[in-house]
Amino acid sequence: MAKYYAVRVGRNKGIYKTWAECEAQVKGFSNAVYKKFSTYEEAINFIEDNDERLEDKDIKELGTNEMVAYIDGSFNEETKTYSFGAVIFTVEGKETCSKKERDLNLVDMRNVAGEIAGAKYSMEEAIKRGKDTLYLHYDYMGIEKWATGEWKANKYGTKEYKKYYDSIKDRLKVVFIKIKAHSGNQYNEEADMLAKKALDI
Repeated sequence: MAKYYAVRVGRNKGIYKTWAECEAQVKGFSNAVYKKFSTYEEAINFIEDNDERLEDKDIKELGTNEMVAYIDGSFNEETKTYSFGAVIFTVEGKETCSKKERDLNLVDMRNVAGEIAGAKYSMEEAIKRGKDTLYLHYDYMGIEKWATGEWKANKYGTKEYKKYYDSIKDRLKVVFIKIKAHSGNQYNEEADMLAKKALDI
């Protein structure tokens, strides 16, 4: 089983795959704060602790089979278009993407339509790149609840999202990680900015 050593306070804040790497950050460091976890989700939640910023170098501790994505959605009332912004991390580095869409079946969902589009894009990219685990950071609870069935999907957009998730969940493990909206998380804010830029807002 994989182990993740999360260093919240140490020489270099981050997530490490071995005790030796972790020990190098905390041994002899006054008031070091660190903990071992069995999942990346638990480790990142411990690291971020109240949505503190996670640095690029920590993301680079990812395995070759893993991808991290931060997504957000936006909506333009005047043009009835929605968009998403995505910040993606793999062992190859950081990438960003944004896209504007206008599906009349979805516009009544406003920015949530963009959130769903961003989630689907991230899942598609993870599969396309041969990853088997996606850590999906989102700020709208429906992204997780509709996918897992905790919320009933009763609109066209949510039904299609649930259908898509069900079609890929056996090939891709999606770890849903909730972030407080506009709480100062660096990559969530970047995804929000990308979504707005796609709509010229």
